Amino acid sequence: MKLSEIARLLGGRLLGEPDTEVSGVAGLEEATAQDITYATRAHLKDALSTQAACVLLQEPLEGLRKPQIIVEDPPMAFLKLLEHFHPPKAPEPGVSPLAHVAPDAQLGEAVTLYPFSYVGPKAKVGSHSVLYPGAVLLEGSELGEHSVLYANVVVGPGVKIGSKVVVHASSVIGSDGFGYLSREGRHIKIPQVGTVVVEDEVEIGAGCTIDRATTGATVIGRGTKIDNLVQIAHNVKIGPHCLIVAQAGVAGSSSLGAYTVLAGQAGVADHVSIEGGTVIGAQSGVLPRSSLARGAWAGTPVMPHRQWLRVCALLQRLPQLHQELKELKKQLSEIERRLSNAQRNRD
Repeated sequence: MKLSEIARLLGGRLLGEPDTEVSGVAGLEEATAQDITYATRAHLKDALSTQAACVLLQEPLEGLRKPQIIVEDPPMAFLKLLEHFHPPKAPEPGVSPLAHVAPDAQLGEAVTLYPFSYVGPKAKVGSHSVLYPGAVLLEGSELGEHSVLYANVVVGPGVKIGSKVVVHASSVIGSDGFGYLSREGRHIKIPQVGTVVVEDEVEIGAGCTIDRATTGATVIGRGTKIDNLVQIAHNVKIGPHCLIVAQAGVAGSSSLGAYTVLAGQAGVADHVSIEGGTVIGAQSGVLPRSSLARGAWAGTPVMPHRQWLRVCALLQRLPQLHQELKELKKQLSEIERRLSNAQRNRD
């Protein structure tokens, strides 16, 4: 594809030879002379050494001796080129004879059911949705239109999943919540009779578990994106457009407002309320029954991010401070000994 064509596609301004051709897209470091790449302001130095044939930039870069295309939003333009060079391959609609569809299940138009997928009694699959091998929709569950369940996804009974939802391999939506009463030395299971509601345009990574509510619903808000290996417990309410990063966990009955971010391995205890727009740093811990105002938080227990940075700086100095304290205690003991001796001599 010629750079002049790419510039027109992106609505950008080309600086350089318009007939130069590229055959792919790649990041700054791995790009070859046949690729186009992009650079943000934080990586302009790397752009000067890239092997790419052309660089997408927000402003012209002095010293870059290769074509540049100036666009308003380089990462977004790069995304558009990724979609152009690597268009998604839609599966052929059809129901495999090796798929199981219950007699009273409902299938929309142009659905794709791969071998060994399962659609249970009274379950519904919306038009243009796809179930890959081993994907399971149990009794009474619903999957909206243009949604995808990858291999071995299990959707529990009565769970409702919206349209344009993607669930990656081996995730489980609607397993029982972890609810028990401890009585007379035994743990007695509390029936988990609620459901899970996954709203439209949600993406759920591989190996995630989202538990059904004890009563009512566990809710994943519209447009939220969940990374791999995330645990969402019963009766949790996650607002729209949140980002939940790998290995994070949210305990029962907690709520996250819209646009909340949980970084990797962050843990939210039970009955926590987090205001929308909040960012919880990696490996941070939010204590039970607490409430967090909008802002950036980090550490265990969480504290304002700036305070956590100061704590981290002090942690680095702890060995030195410990040694200094030992020396001070030694000096203080010596001073006390001398004062005691002087007092005895006066007596």
